[in-house]
Amino acid sequence: MEKVNMDYDKKELEKSYNELLKDEEFKKFLNKINLPSETLMKYASLLQSSCSEYKNCLKCKNLFECKNKIIGYTYLPRIVNEGLVFTYKPCKYKEKLDNDTKYLNNIYMIGVNNYIKDACIENIYKEDKKRHETIKWILNFLKNYEKDKNQKGLYLSGSFGAGKTYLISALFNELAKKGYKSSIIFWPEFLRDLKSSFDSDYKEKFEKIKNSPILLIDDIGSEVVTPWSRDEVLCTILQYRMQQHLPTFFTTNFNKEELEKHLSCYNEEVKSKRIMERINQLTENIEMISDNLRK
Repeated sequence: MEKVNMDYDKKELEKSYNELLKDEEFKKFLNKINLPSETLMKYASLLQSSCSEYKNCLKCKNLFECKNKIIGYTYLPRIVNEGLVFTYKPCKYKEKLDNDTKYLNNIYMIGVNNYIKDACIENIYKEDKKRHETIKWILNFLKNYEKDKNQKGLYLSGSFGAGKTYLISALFNELAKKGYKSSIIFWPEFLRDLKSSFDSDYKEKFEKIKNSPILLIDDIGSEVVTPWSRDEVLCTILQYRMQQHLPTFFTTNFNKEELEKHLSCYNEEVKSKRIMERINQLTENIEMISDNLRK
């Protein structure tokens, strides 16, 4: 009885396989695989799926048009020990995207908007003359970083939506393309993330930011200040970076006087002044009052 069932299954498999061979494109696809029909027949269903994805790729013009199960990948067979193994292989558009964005591996980010990842110097909005001082400063930092990695960073304050974060992120992205590592942290989110990791990787995250070769603390002043966030986190990070001469950047809607007041909660003006002294040691100051580019 078992042999009868096996013979029946084999006939059904042959029948199904022969039906697939009526498709000329499927037949051409199989001709590229140097294995006998008896072997290929065992993988008929997988080969059909693979051929379908392969045909999708032949007609595809970009990743947005991808119709495959995993966007940017094609399910393809390869010969292993006289049999077939199926794996997902990136298409040419996915490979180009990965190559174009591999610099992002050099930037550690927490709470960062996706548009920041695409920020680049050549796309900076230059029509507003109020931005020229900042742009000039950034270009100068970029030019000199290779020969002086202990330059002061920038305390960039100004109006809401003026593109402060984009400008500094464009600088960091350009440095990342040259192989330099950095970190961009949205300050309120970093504090939340750090607090939630007390029982896991708190020390690792803290040390990573403290030691980052270049650091942007984005939107400082928008957080809810606590003695822990101010004295144990911010002050410790700044103290270390000041001692090591590590470039540190800040973006904020507060000028320095306003930030000092913000940090002096619980009537602890001395601690607030101590932090501002470190910020002054770490940065040069530019206030950029510009058009709201988010409108």
